[in-house]
Amino acid sequence: MSLSQAEKHALYQSLVKQIAALIDPNASELSNYANVCAAIQTAFKHWWCGFYFVNGERLTLGPFQGPVACTSIGFNKGVCGTAWAKAHSIIVPNVHEFEGHIACSSESNSEIVVPVFKQGTIVAVLDIDSIYFNTFDEVDALYLEQIVAMINV
Repeated sequence: MSLSQAEKHALYQSLVKQIAALIDPNASELSNYANVCAAIQTAFKHWWCGFYFVNGERLTLGPFQGPVACTSIGFNKGVCGTAWAKAHSIIVPNVHEFEGHIACSSESNSEIVVPVFKQGTIVAVLDIDSIYFNTFDEVDALYLEQIVAMINV
């Protein structure tokens, strides 16, 4: 999906409102993560959208939308593990140029990973892959960081 910057901002602004309404403080965190993932995927129709949860020294697969995925990623490994280690979002315009990229699918060409913090500690990462190059930018990072901040409040 090719969007202008104005269209992308508008879509995210609508999505942020939708997710704020979807997150249920009485539901399990897992349910909220699943709904956030589904809402993002429905809005943008990316190749893959999902969460990996911190489990010791590894990230383990959580709720996702898309084809099958890697089930476990090491700390500081691939884009997900690197975002976890660096504690900030990472935008990769071309995953084939990212040293150490873990190829769960040969269809993926660009990626964004956003850490999810709870009380100052990373508890998960949001991973989104696209079949297109250069899909993600600072606009995506800005709104996705807002979205993941709503999950664990």
